[in-house]
Amino acid sequence: MTELFVFDTNTLVSALLFATTKPVQALQRAQESGFLVCSDATYTELEDVLMRSNFDKYISRESRQRFLTDYQNTALWVDIIRSITDCRDAKDNKFLEVAVNANASYLISGDEDLLVLHPFEGVQILAPADFMAL
Repeated sequence: MTELFVFDTNTLVSALLFATTKPVQALQRAQESGFLVCSDATYTELEDVLMRSNFDKYISRESRQRFLTDYQNTALWVDIIRSITDCRDAKDNKFLEVAVNANASYLISGDEDLLVLHPFEGVQILAPADFMAL
């Protein structure tokens, strides 16, 4: 059975910006062992964040666009049939929705608002370091 992985925006941004950190290691491991899953809402947020001008001094727009294109072309896209409102930060519900609607194995996040829900309807919600320790 192929495993499905959801990464929140901050973890993906960290993976792109910092080449030797747990987020990038977790992302590489997930891509080697299964598929990343996203929705229109999670992709749009990632795109909006990565294209902010404050990242210009850290990484080129071209590199960020290449990352987005690769992500867009390799991730599995899920339609959100069932909405979820269980997260104390409403902006993070979209990641739970992707995980549950896709029947994902893992949601990788450093966000305490998501981590406190571990496990959530069969989805392991783990920080990148905890995922790497498995």
